[in-house]
Amino acid sequence: MHDRFVSLCEIPSPSGQEREVADAVISELSAVGMEVAEDDTATETGAGSGNLLARMAGSGEDSIFFAAHLDTVPHSEPVSVALEDGVYRSRGDTILGADNKAAVTVLVELAERHRAAGSPVGLELLLTASEEVGLVGAHAFDPAGLASTVGFVLDHASPIGEVITESPTHQRLTATFTGVEAHAGLRPEDGSSAIAAAAAAIAAMQLGRLDAESTANVGLIGGGTAPNVVPGRCSLEAEARSLDPAKAAEAIGEMSDACAWGASEHGCDLDTKVAEVFRGYRVPSGSEALGLAEAGLRRAGLEPVRVPTGGGSDANALMAKGVDCVLLANGTSANHTPAEAVEAHNLDVMLEVCEAILAEAARC
Repeated sequence: MHDRFVSLCEIPSPSGQEREVADAVISELSAVGMEVAEDDTATETGAGSGNLLARMAGSGEDSIFFAAHLDTVPHSEPVSVALEDGVYRSRGDTILGADNKAAVTVLVELAERHRAAGSPVGLELLLTASEEVGLVGAHAFDPAGLASTVGFVLDHASPIGEVITESPTHQRLTATFTGVEAHAGLRPEDGSSAIAAAAAAIAAMQLGRLDAESTANVGLIGGGTAPNVVPGRCSLEAEARSLDPAKAAEAIGEMSDACAWGASEHGCDLDTKVAEVFRGYRVPSGSEALGLAEAGLRRAGLEPVRVPTGGGSDANALMAKGVDCVLLANGTSANHTPAEAVEAHNLDVMLEVCEAILAEAARC
């Protein structure tokens, strides 16, 4: 399993370039006797592959699914994996790719373990594409293809044992300011600075931690053509998140209003686009997936801890489609950075948790 993890991490698969890793996973899952189907969503999403759904029959009629994603964030050079003091890290200045290939590895190994004797209940593995750019693979996935009614998404970078029961609604704002270019040294008064308009808008925004369950951020800004030209164009990208969907909508609305004010103050036109990246959720206390997850963790010797998150995962997209699932911690850390790491032992623990959830599902 550990060799498989290294191999998968070293296959490049930034969002939109999943084909090679998808083919490798299809080959491995087929070799252990799983039926693997790839949907036709790649054309719609721009991903390098469709979503994969693999299935193994169980002893009874019931079935559960586990989910992970195939893609990673971008990296500028090839990933080379090192094992030092029991911890996997990147040898270079790149991500490791444990997000989410640690989970993909564990799920392939889970199927391998049941190759001969079969699974105690029906086992489905959902492996999505282009999760890192807005959960687009999961958004496009049709859950009608699932035989399972409950599932588990292994994609939270925190200690194993954490069960994520709340996730925010994520709203995104793109604003483009259009002013009037002029020579900055000769006739600056003839120009209208799009950068000044954007800067005024940002200064008027409330950013950072808004309250205990809400955040706002401007993450990208760019514009202008040269230091001696009053800039005629500037764009920014911003976001707001909240465990309360109404608060997320209110925050992004106020940020949009700030952009309108900044454009007006500096004589610029404005074009804004607001989009919901994903809808938040609160897992109901009666969720079958939640009950199985916590029973499985206890069976594996771990005490479950219910926690909220400020991030999103495929669980957001699946729950929005009415699928009963829960997001679980996978023991990785510092995802999306060159410091990304996962203890080798955590791969084994993740596998035991999945086995325990299967056993609990069979017992029920």
